[in-house]
Amino acid sequence: MKLSELIINDINPVRSSDKISDLQQLFNQLIYSHIPVVDSDNNYIGCLFETDVHCFEGSKSIMDYSYALEDFYVKSTTLWLDVLEAFARNSSNIMPVLDENNNYLGYYELNDVISLFGESPFFIDPGGIVVIEKGVNDYSFSEISQIVESNGGKLLGAFISKTKNDVVQVTLKIGKTSLSDILQTFRRYSYHIVSGHEDDSYNQTLKDRSDYLNKYLNM
Repeated sequence: MKLSELIINDINPVRSSDKISDLQQLFNQLIYSHIPVVDSDNNYIGCLFETDVHCFEGSKSIMDYSYALEDFYVKSTTLWLDVLEAFARNSSNIMPVLDENNNYLGYYELNDVISLFGESPFFIDPGGIVVIEKGVNDYSFSEISQIVESNGGKLLGAFISKTKNDVVQVTLKIGKTSLSDILQTFRRYSYHIVSGHEDDSYNQTLKDRSDYLNKYLNM
């Protein structure tokens, strides 16, 4: 499904000349965090946040609170990962969509866009999840890809899942294959394995040797 097919027009944007009381009533009927606002020429001018609106005087017009408008939106050509980023950056569950001429087209709902992520090969295709760590100046996605593919694996997806104290954590989805050789190669390249697949013979060997040593010491 194309992202543009998810554009919704169920709720019309409010006009800047409308009263705050009308917008307050609209928020009471909806579950959206924001509502788009257009001017008298139907040009998009921003969104108002629900919590802010309920603090405004109902008798005044929306334009009286134009300073509170949040100017966020995406274009109809914006990629879905960038749309997700826009949702997260603006703490919103609704995202206005404009065309190339900045005309208001409608909006995306957060849950609809997230559903596209669930349809990606990262989630659908069989494979194993591996989480690795390395210094922020020492890792590279080209090296990570080379390690996976040189051991017969197929990289279905990778993203930075955590950054802390100059250490980057990368989550990988690797196409269905034995991960043991891949994990050992990551270790040789000084990557720390945060979590891997149960098919990790290196860890199993260490466990077997540890069990043997404990058994020996307890004799």
